[in-house]
Amino acid sequence: MNQPDRPAATPVPAFDPACAVFTAQSARPAGVEAVDFAALEPMQRCLLVIDGTVTQFLEAWTLEPVTVRVLAQSDEHLAAGEPWLALPPGAGVVRRSVVLEGARTGRFHAWAESLIAAEWATADVRTALGREPGGLGRVLIGAGAETRRECLWFGCDPGAGVPAAVRAAWRGPFLVRSYRVLAGGRPVMLITERFPL
Repeated sequence: MNQPDRPAATPVPAFDPACAVFTAQSARPAGVEAVDFAALEPMQRCLLVIDGTVTQFLEAWTLEPVTVRVLAQSDEHLAAGEPWLALPPGAGVVRRSVVLEGARTGRFHAWAESLIAAEWATADVRTALGREPGGLGRVLIGAGAETRRECLWFGCDPGAGVPAAVRAAWRGPFLVRSYRVLAGGRPVMLITERFPL
């Protein structure tokens, strides 16, 4: 008995949770290479899309306190405008660079660079930036700021121009993501985080 022809199976598109999260993937900087999200380790995928404090997530994952070591923090005026923060040339910012590492093991977890709009960084926030061992996420919580994060892009950074303190801890490429923090509907921070890849 002849079987009726079955319709060809429709291919199911691959599920990519990062696709809906990152709003400016096409604006990834030159030199930052594309990454196959599905090929990453589970922890790396989580680090890319997490919307909470990275420090707290790392502590839960590793069962070890994570310290934030400030490499540099300075008040500056932008030489060129920063479109992600809607800031014109000459606007005041706080530029910050930190390393996240295991408190007991010294294990390198991340290197983060932040650009914070000076008009948002009140005296209390600046004081907290100088003393808070938990990073920007905990500074935001401590300030009682109602904020949201907007993920911009992610990729693989080969690591050119890495500070010596970071290069001493990690010599390979980095999984990198960039996002901005909005408060009251306005962008107030631009954060780029690099994790060992």
